[in-house]
Amino acid sequence: QVQLVESGGGLVRPGGSLSLSCAASGRTGRMFPMGWFRQIPGKEREFVAAVTYSGTNYADSVQGRFRVSRDETRNMIFLEMNDLNPEDTAVYYCAADPSRNNLVSGGATYWGQGTQVTVSS
Repeated sequence: QVQLVESGGGLVRPGGSLSLSCAASGRTGRMFPMGWFRQIPGKEREFVAAVTYSGTNYADSVQGRFRVSRDETRNMIFLEMNDLNPEDTAVYYCAADPSRNNLVSGGATYWGQGTQVTVSS
């Protein structure tokens, strides 16, 4: 089993920045592909960004504004979010899966509990 715990959500004004962290514990072995998803109430969860065996991937809506990174020594990934706008308001989830395809398609095996990000003036 792999446990994922997110932190760093909160309230930020439009145009501001916020960073999220996700700590992985348990049977991670070689660090799995890990990523971030977000969900607005009433809508499907959507892919945001991922760090996989071959590099990073971003949704078009966050490309150039968000940056995903990992620290393998601490089994953590991070999401740096810049130039935030109200459309970025959502619950952000950390996810992990040994398969990159499973991860980016939203079918990851492991999920965190989510952290709320609210962008509002």
